[in-house]
Amino acid sequence: MRGGTVQINWHGSEPVLSCDFHSLSGLLATGGADHDIKLWVLASGADQKRDIEVTYKSNLSCHSSAVNALRFSPSGDMLASGADGGELILWKSQTTDAGEVWKVFKSLLSHRKDVLDIQWSSDGLYLLSGSVDNSCIIWDSQKGSVLQILDAHSHYVQGVAWDPLGKYVSSLSADRTLRIYISKPSKTKGIRNTNFVCQDVVSKMDLQTNDDSKTIKCHLFHDETLPSFFRRLAWSPDGAFVVAPAGSCKISLSSEPVNFAFIFSRKGFSRPSVMLPCSSKPFVAIRFCPIKFHLRGTNTSPIFKLPYRLIFAAASLDSLCVYDTESNQPILVVAGAHYAAITDIAWSSNAKYLAATSRDGYCTILEFEENELGSPWTSAEQEIGRDTGNTVIDLSMDDKPEENASEGVANVKDDDAKEATPQTQKEGTKMNALKKRVTPFRID
Repeated sequence: MRGGTVQINWHGSEPVLSCDFHSLSGLLATGGADHDIKLWVLASGADQKRDIEVTYKSNLSCHSSAVNALRFSPSGDMLASGADGGELILWKSQTTDAGEVWKVFKSLLSHRKDVLDIQWSSDGLYLLSGSVDNSCIIWDSQKGSVLQILDAHSHYVQGVAWDPLGKYVSSLSADRTLRIYISKPSKTKGIRNTNFVCQDVVSKMDLQTNDDSKTIKCHLFHDETLPSFFRRLAWSPDGAFVVAPAGSCKISLSSEPVNFAFIFSRKGFSRPSVMLPCSSKPFVAIRFCPIKFHLRGTNTSPIFKLPYRLIFAAASLDSLCVYDTESNQPILVVAGAHYAAITDIAWSSNAKYLAATSRDGYCTILEFEENELGSPWTSAEQEIGRDTGNTVIDLSMDDKPEENASEGVANVKDDDAKEATPQTQKEGTKMNALKKRVTPFRID
């Protein structure tokens, strides 16, 4: 692995607020407070000791305010961008004699205030957006029309995510709640209408008092004083679980709140299945690597007993952690790369690059060598795994709440959480970012 903060003129001296990779071409798109979207070409230097080469390609200018979120559609033919003031634009790729160009396809007008996060459905037909107006909107991406407004939150919606299996959408808000909506399509005159109904509202967890017969309610998420406008949550590529940032919870009655990312199994959203501790700064963004990998067999107690490894990045305000589902600790931590808060993260479709944007006006780009993250799981193996039902989280079953959905997770008592000396950047090397080592544990 190599890379670091690329000190080029990304968006002038303005903060870089969002990023995403094109699934086919590998172009990196960034959105900034300068109101622009910029497209970049990434390439490995001829000399392996040289930095990653980042070359400016083109500029998309139509927004009149800061671009807070942008995401390419799964097919790569469209780009959605959300900005301050409720601006939401769909761009469409067109081929001309001069090459590929991106032009405005639709302007989606319904949000009254800043759009903070957006997410495509896995088929690219729909778009989900979250806004400072406390609402989420589901859009028809082809018509540019509103299909449904989800307005149950009482504060800013700072993160949205769409279940890749299409059954759920989720949102995370400054009102300290995670909402899970289930699809229950309605029919009008024989026409099937999009309809999502709130199934779970996750906000608190029971904490045992010194008197074992009593419990108290403990908030799971940071309130509106979180020093970030983003709480970008994400679903795993197989739809097995959703990971929510901005967690803050006590692990015992007498302890101070610890920053967490919470993993919720699709078998039961009422409480987290796994808690991933953070450093002194809270997590603000989660992003999954789109590729599944072979198991390495290095851990007898993995977080999830899956027939493959999933890898995801979790960005706190001041560091970037990479986890996999076979390890109980981060496999990589990058800290001290930026002078201001990290705002977004993105993986390239081939898992070669991991990008992070920051309010300091710069981006960090990490490049992984072939098979450095592991050996990819092939599509044929995915079919075999699906047929044999090897996963503990059986996606073929009805989504009924089930206790201990994430078997194999180390179950740590409150008093087992220990202070640790600085640990590793990769497993086994020095890692300065995590001041405390609290093993991820299952909530019983």
